[in-house]
Amino acid sequence: MTLILALVLLLGAVAILGRGLVKEAPSTGLARSLATLEQSAPGSQEPAEDEAPFADRVLAPLQARALQVGRRMTGADKADRIRHKLDLAGNPLDWSVDRVVGLKVLAAVLLPACGVAYGVMVGASALTLLLIVAVAGAVGFFAPDLYLYQRAYERSEAIRRTLADSVDLLTISVEAGLGFDAALQQVARNTGGPLADEFSRVLREIQLGKGRSDSLKALGERTNIADLKSFVGAMVQADAFGISIAQVLRVQTSEIRVKRRQYAEAKAQQVPVKIMVPLVVCILPCLMAVIMGPAIISMLKAFS
Repeated sequence: MTLILALVLLLGAVAILGRGLVKEAPSTGLARSLATLEQSAPGSQEPAEDEAPFADRVLAPLQARALQVGRRMTGADKADRIRHKLDLAGNPLDWSVDRVVGLKVLAAVLLPACGVAYGVMVGASALTLLLIVAVAGAVGFFAPDLYLYQRAYERSEAIRRTLADSVDLLTISVEAGLGFDAALQQVARNTGGPLADEFSRVLREIQLGKGRSDSLKALGERTNIADLKSFVGAMVQADAFGISIAQVLRVQTSEIRVKRRQYAEAKAQQVPVKIMVPLVVCILPCLMAVIMGPAIISMLKAFS
């Protein structure tokens, strides 16, 4: 029964936190017009407060309050860092700085509350409850940051794997006679993944009137990959000094290929060191038990 109550509390906390992760449907102009006409039609009445959804009556004010507390706790520099983390993570689920701040506060409050409720039900001591509050509060407060860090790492690895092939395709397209923007569009159209999305964003920014150099610099700032930053810097310099883009792309392709091979070799050399911990902790004790166990039992019987 205690385990069931703890599970119910945990599911309730997850549901409240998940409310902040849900992507709200965009409200189109037609939908707003239809809603206005329905409200102004004869006989239409405003919905009673009791008939409003639970999310609008309880969860939305709770998130707004958490956002106010989070804004007081975080300054302008912290908001800039969160925005940079969102860019590195690819802005998952259309997250915003306010949503991340609100989730940090909600998680830092709800998880300790669930932990204290479970501790009281099982009869934990005051010191244990204090430890639960401290650990659960820290985990809840830093959980969104850890999630963004993991998303940024996965996105960076995906970009690193596809960068060499994308630059190869870009070089072939430019050497075939296409302009840089048209070649970039071909790469974004014929490839997939985060890098293709970034190239599409660069093209949209250029179409909206932003300079090519500024768009490429923004691309370098939204990633933390040294190879991509080097590629962006070379393209910006080639555009500024009027150097042949095809020649610069050919050189960049060769360098990115070499760096990718070196990165793979470095990862391969790290395998023996990484496998040492599970080998010593998990595999060797089992081998010792299987090999030495019968011999130890035989020795004990012989000497007894």
